[in-house]
Amino acid sequence: MTDTLAALLADKTAHARAIGAPVRTWMDYGTLRALSADVAAQLRGFGVGAADRVAIVLPNGPEMAAAFVTIAQAAVTAPLNPAYQREEYAFYLEDLRAKAIVVPDGYDGPALAAAEPLGMVVLRLVADAAGPAGAFRLAGPAGKAAPAGVPGAEATALILHTSGTTSRPKIVPLLQSNLAASARHIGASLALTGDDVCLNVMPLFHIHGLVAAVTASLAAGGAVWCAPGFDALKFFGWMTEAKPTWYTAVPTMHQAILARAARNRDTIAAHPLRFLRSSSASLPAQVMVELQETFNAPVIEAYGMTEAAHQMACNPLPPRAQKPGSVGIAAGPLLRIAHEVENRLVDGTGEVVISGPNVTPGYEGNPEANAKNFFEAEGRRWFRTGDQGALDEEGYLRLTGRLKEIINRGGEKISPLEVDGVLLDHPAVQQVVAFAMPHPKLGEEVAAAVVLREGHSATEREIRDFAASRMADFKVPRRVVILDEIPKGATGKLQRIGLAEKLGLGVPA
Repeated sequence: MTDTLAALLADKTAHARAIGAPVRTWMDYGTLRALSADVAAQLRGFGVGAADRVAIVLPNGPEMAAAFVTIAQAAVTAPLNPAYQREEYAFYLEDLRAKAIVVPDGYDGPALAAAEPLGMVVLRLVADAAGPAGAFRLAGPAGKAAPAGVPGAEATALILHTSGTTSRPKIVPLLQSNLAASARHIGASLALTGDDVCLNVMPLFHIHGLVAAVTASLAAGGAVWCAPGFDALKFFGWMTEAKPTWYTAVPTMHQAILARAARNRDTIAAHPLRFLRSSSASLPAQVMVELQETFNAPVIEAYGMTEAAHQMACNPLPPRAQKPGSVGIAAGPLLRIAHEVENRLVDGTGEVVISGPNVTPGYEGNPEANAKNFFEAEGRRWFRTGDQGALDEEGYLRLTGRLKEIINRGGEKISPLEVDGVLLDHPAVQQVVAFAMPHPKLGEEVAAAVVLREGHSATEREIRDFAASRMADFKVPRRVVILDEIPKGATGKLQRIGLAEKLGLGVPA
């Protein structure tokens, strides 16, 4: 059973393509395995053992992908957002208790300033510009060598923090076996083979890009072509160079790609995709349909989160249906609905729960969160996702929102996803995110932030009247804020929680 990252790579054809990037030759699997052995030896020479934690602060690209894959075979990885400030690095590095930090050669930014007081071993990633995509070596201070050793299936491979939008971020340890299981689940859902090439535009400090794009591709013997981040202006040029069979992105990225698709029809026709994948946030049904029509390929919406090593559910490939507005069927772990308060499974609408080999063993050092988020029922251990939803008669899951994001208007519970769906039917609306804003009597009121389509116009009153003609009055946004761009999180996801405060929508007078 391939329950470690090293085992996933061990049987791949040596000369097959593994990692690519703009204007670089491909790194093949033989070279990747040799690099993995070199990196393990280098880490041991710098005093980093199999159970030690290594923070990684690198920009998106092939070196980041290769660093994650190779270091995770030898130690515990902890990728961090390269856009953090010193205070953020100080919090995460201390919380992680990382022994070493990997930064680009020549880097002198805030991560170093935060690492120095903690006495961390600073390792410089020296990219080999003349070598294949992702080739590098580590440079650092000589230290007492760590003992040799290879992480087993139950060793921690990856540590990430939850987003912490409403509380202190929680540490999520993911085992070698968790990552291997999730990579296999994704590969099975997408029928990935050695002929597939993924164009990765997702940030590689986030579970979506690390597992769905990089690890699942390599586990299947396919290739991942690593862009230096997301750029809608360059996307179709990358398609021409990478010749991908698929790509995965968050809904906001898909919408930005659609905005430029009409002027790139020739590229789309010349490089047909086998499918497109969307995850990390709910894909509006209208966007799914438009993507299918534009690329003439199925759009596979998946449902994932950090605690599940990414994937939990996934719309199936044809000939089964991809249902717009649904995140698909169980795709790896068992998926059920639980009572939102009581520790029992129920029928109908409730909290989505999962159980399976990809699920984290639990939050680190947080017994209160573990008691709240895990429970035993029907002989299995279940994880509460925090999402509300229901399964239809065919087993497709439809989410109604994050439980923390459900708008409570004087006792009336309103799904922000439902409001999004109605407003997106307005011909002038390109993007929308509904959210709760404070109200002195009702507690919360419905509001929405909207981006208009290029060349279209609409007023707040027109959008509200449109909504009023299609939904009950209590669901109609009392405020519609028209913006050039809706604030997003670090991974490109639209942020509902805290949006009212960001937009200055306090308690009305």
